[in-house]
Amino acid sequence: MTRPPPPGSLRRRSLLRALGVAALRLPPVAGVAALSGVAGPALGAAPELSNFEISRDEEGVYLSYAVEFELGHGVDDALMKSVPLFFVAEAEIFRERWYWRDRRVALAVRTFRIVYQPLTSTYRVTPTGGLSQSYSVRAEALAAISRVARWKVAEPGQIEEGSSHYLEFQYRLDTSQLPRPMQIGIGGEPDWQLSVKRKQRIN
Repeated sequence: MTRPPPPGSLRRRSLLRALGVAALRLPPVAGVAALSGVAGPALGAAPELSNFEISRDEEGVYLSYAVEFELGHGVDDALMKSVPLFFVAEAEIFRERWYWRDRRVALAVRTFRIVYQPLTSTYRVTPTGGLSQSYSVRAEALAAISRVARWKVAEPGQIEEGSSHYLEFQYRLDTSQLPRPMQIGIGGEPDWQLSVKRKQRIN
């Protein structure tokens, strides 16, 4: 077994200097991981639509959806520091036109606000035009902001009989509603680019 060079020796100083230079050449997270043996934090998984259904009857057009996602490290850290986060669901309905650009005939938007309350260890969720509700379980709070059943996105008269229509949907984390200093600091960071889209015809 090779014994390490004694403290203060030229060989030991050279070895430590070489290790320091090697760590500096690595990216910040990778450098720490290389020296500590612990992998850096993973980014949140890309969001996916686990459910997406459009239904129509004599009272209008309805959308049901469920978005599955994990919060990235930066977003999760902000939530646990009681920074309010805003998630926006947007549904647009277009009528196809062969002679011009497709015409938008309906627009529906819902915003969900979620904030962590450390005094009660609960998550408070407030939907657009709805009542706030508190959840003690994190998974339940996230489900409340990412799943909607029979959301009315158009009135009957907005859909023209005999014409072709389609719906464009987007669900995203709205960083424009964050405190201004945070908006500057998170520009371009992947953690905060949480968004999923879907386009589907209306039967």
